[in-house]
Amino acid sequence: MNEAILRTLLEQVRSGELAVDGAVDRLRLMPLRDLGEAVLDTHRELRRGQPEVIYCAEKTVAQVRMIFAALLEGDSDILATRVPPAMAEALMADYPQIRHNPLARTLVIQRRERTLTETTIAIVTAGASDQSVAEEAAETARVFGNRTERINDVGVAGLHRLLARLDAIRSARVLIVVAGMEGALASVVAGLTARPVIAVPTSVGYGANFHGLSALLGMLTSCAGGVGVVNIDNGFGAACLASMINQL
Repeated sequence: MNEAILRTLLEQVRSGELAVDGAVDRLRLMPLRDLGEAVLDTHRELRRGQPEVIYCAEKTVAQVRMIFAALLEGDSDILATRVPPAMAEALMADYPQIRHNPLARTLVIQRRERTLTETTIAIVTAGASDQSVAEEAAETARVFGNRTERINDVGVAGLHRLLARLDAIRSARVLIVVAGMEGALASVVAGLTARPVIAVPTSVGYGANFHGLSALLGMLTSCAGGVGVVNIDNGFGAACLASMINQL
């Protein structure tokens, strides 16, 4: 369910093409769909502007197949995240139109022609080891209709690399900054631009990184204003928030 579908339904009632009882039957099914092992929130796009997304980690192939089939009965774009390789192969065999990004661990069925935003979400990474999280953010932002720009491998160990990309950084509407180790890149970027920064700590780093905890704490205690922080490795969540800001 989205605004366009709801408007069409109301127009059909107004024109007499659809009886009131028929509209009530359709609306009764629209808020959710109980599949037994999963309950789809079919009103999410109407409420939030972003459709329900399938988080595939710890789900079986059968469960994800069931959810895909149900979502395909609607008209929303479909995004699946954290997709294991074997599951991706199985779903691609079922649906040849799927776009698979193995680095992001995402599957996408893009069903709508979208005009991308004129404004841009810049996705900035500290190093190549952070790319999988950045790719998840990029795929999510793209599905939600945003123009993105990638600014890769500009961590603070070589600050001149970041300074060489300042024009692109400052021209973005919002920035997603992805960094592991101590997570310092988010503070540096926030100190160089008036744009909001969404910081994504990654689990990249040696032992005292504690699988991303040091980067998370570093970003949470940033001395730069205008930094918001999402959970460790959460490129999806960062892109959801960035999309909301970019499309205001």
